[in-house]
Amino acid sequence: MSEAPTKATIGTSEFDRDTAVTERPGHPGVYDAELSAGWTIISAINGGYLLALVGRALAHALPHPDPFSLSAHYLTPSRPGPAVVRTAPVRTGRTLSTGQASLFQYDDQGREVERLRVLASYGDLDALADDVRTTAQPPALPPYDRCFGPQDMPGKSPVPGSNAITERLTLRLDPATLGWALGAPSGKGEMRSWFGLADGRDPDPLSLLLAVDALPPTAFELGLKGWVPTVELTAHIRCRPAPGPLRVSVTTRNLAGGFLEEDAEVWDDAGRLVAQSRQLARAPLG
Repeated sequence: MSEAPTKATIGTSEFDRDTAVTERPGHPGVYDAELSAGWTIISAINGGYLLALVGRALAHALPHPDPFSLSAHYLTPSRPGPAVVRTAPVRTGRTLSTGQASLFQYDDQGREVERLRVLASYGDLDALADDVRTTAQPPALPPYDRCFGPQDMPGKSPVPGSNAITERLTLRLDPATLGWALGAPSGKGEMRSWFGLADGRDPDPLSLLLAVDALPPTAFELGLKGWVPTVELTAHIRCRPAPGPLRVSVTTRNLAGGFLEEDAEVWDDAGRLVAQSRQLARAPLG
């Protein structure tokens, strides 16, 4: 009988390897990285993966360990290959430190091109008070075994281009938000799914930055097709997630002028709201 595959741990998973950054000798706050093609969807590298990589660089550069709030502007499409993250502290306090970072790649002439610019506040999630007062409720997802992943889709993938990122994730989508995959989108801007990393690595604050932008776009359920590029994404990390699968809910209430918003909530296996985000994205209206 074959042995069960070894579950990856935080620090040993593909996600950790592909978001690794190395500080340049003699250049404090400057980090080299390699953007992996494994996190592409359609024709672009996923924005949540990019945010997690820059978030890791800021965790090295700032005196506090955990991302609390990050606002990212996506300036040009990223591509697999070498990249550099340049960080700078803005303010350091007792409980919060704020920094900025930009991710650059190189054009065909070897010139740096800015891909992503981030302003972020970091703190210590373990030092937060336990008091919780909320009216938020976890998404009403069917049981895990009654939801469906990319491997369950009939025939050819309804998403053109690369689907490499789906091989690195465990997504189990709510059937009520899967009409787009069957050629019958509901017309509602909703997407809900169980979420995890395919190698079994448990969630942590950095992987939450991936989770808020890892589901299929709500535009698909609105009957639109194609790449939905992120213009701006703000993520709030509320607490350190418990081990186990996450539940992610994404909604869009307004599409106008060729742009839409996506509001995401991420809930952990202990039933806690661990991350929230809002992004502005360009709708594929062509």
